Amino acid sequence: MPSTIDLRRRIRSVKNTQQITKAMKMVAAAKLRRAQERMMAARPYSAALRQVLASMSTRVDMNQHPLLQEREQENKVLLVVVTADRGLAGAFNTNILRAAQNAILEKAWPEVHLLPIGRKALDFFKRRRWPILRQATGVYQALSLDTARDIATGVTNDFVSGEFDAVYVIYNEFKSIIAQRVTLDRLLPLPREWATDQPQDAAIDYLYEPDPAAILSDLLPKHIEFQLYRVLLESAAAEQGARMTAMESATKNASEMISHLTLTYNRIRQASITKEIIEIVSGAAAAGH
Repeated sequence: MPSTIDLRRRIRSVKNTQQITKAMKMVAAAKLRRAQERMMAARPYSAALRQVLASMSTRVDMNQHPLLQEREQENKVLLVVVTADRGLAGAFNTNILRAAQNAILEKAWPEVHLLPIGRKALDFFKRRRWPILRQATGVYQALSLDTARDIATGVTNDFVSGEFDAVYVIYNEFKSIIAQRVTLDRLLPLPREWATDQPQDAAIDYLYEPDPAAILSDLLPKHIEFQLYRVLLESAAAEQGARMTAMESATKNASEMISHLTLTYNRIRQASITKEIIEIVSGAAAAGH
């Protein structure tokens, strides 16, 4: 049985840990609020860009643009794995890393290269057999569209040059503070789902300057940049939500542990006092005889 001194030290240590988890929860809540605001601000632009692309798709030959050309087989694939730079976020990073490995095995791509975004993904796949093409760490410290543009430009050039047959991205999609969904999306070639969304003005014959093909060629790279930017925003918000939930759970567990240790400490102390009283009474009784 532990001594009272050991119990006091453990109680003090757990209380210090509890203070840290409380502070981390408050920090995560503040960062989550900002991340959600940025996500909400980006949605109108995403919707408008999608509508313009759908309108352009009705006026040009979609098979002529290199970013839309699908290969017969996906023999060589680039997988972009988006994790966080830090831990203490519950199963946030573990779920992504496990899902990335499962996707590689299930899809059975003949050759896979990785582009880890986030230090956790980089550290994990350094020790695995799949080659790492490039890396991007510290992107969340000053996340901006320029950050996404740099990454998107590299993967776009790799795809257009024929280095890869397809580019996929796997990330945590933000659903709520307590829920994140692991999502695997094809980044390149661009899926045709948005092209099938016929806007209400599709039948109207507009005059374009320059021509629709030139506008589409200019908008498609921007669409890829913004989709990757949206993925990073989703991941940033999901990370803070997961960290907030994990720190709240850790704070609650610390409170329960403190209560249990305090109860054990009081019982040991009470037993020690009772034992001393019994010894005193026994000694006094023996002296009286």
